[in-house]
Amino acid sequence: MKTFKMLSFDLVTKDGVQPFPLVDGIIINQENSHQSWILELFLAKQYRSTFDELLANNTVFNVRAVISFPDNEPAPFQVIVHTVQEIGDHVSVLLKGTLKIKRSKYAEQLLSELLAEGVSLENLLERFTKDMKQRPKLKND
Repeated sequence: MKTFKMLSFDLVTKDGVQPFPLVDGIIINQENSHQSWILELFLAKQYRSTFDELLANNTVFNVRAVISFPDNEPAPFQVIVHTVQEIGDHVSVLLKGTLKIKRSKYAEQLLSELLAEGVSLENLLERFTKDMKQRPKLKND
């Protein structure tokens, strides 16, 4: 098994990306034949209802997590909520799932979309820099 620090976490929906501010988080690659991963989120209690609902409905959903270094591209996972546990003023959410095929060449795909949108040359660098930091969902993602 390998353990990694989780720096950011986003829930991917059909309407876009919903970020959840982490107090702390880890990701564990179980390195087994099922290629299973465990994500543990430590969040403010106010976010509990979202994960309680996903747990109650046994929903499989997509998430993105930045691992180890802030400049790393978010890793896409398909997960299910395993447990939600209240700890003081926080909540621990344990997710289990698999790493989706890693999106490669995000910068090239983003630039292609910005050009297709007709972003002016004057605004291109600013938009590209902003979107590289925010990592919006791409059309081909």
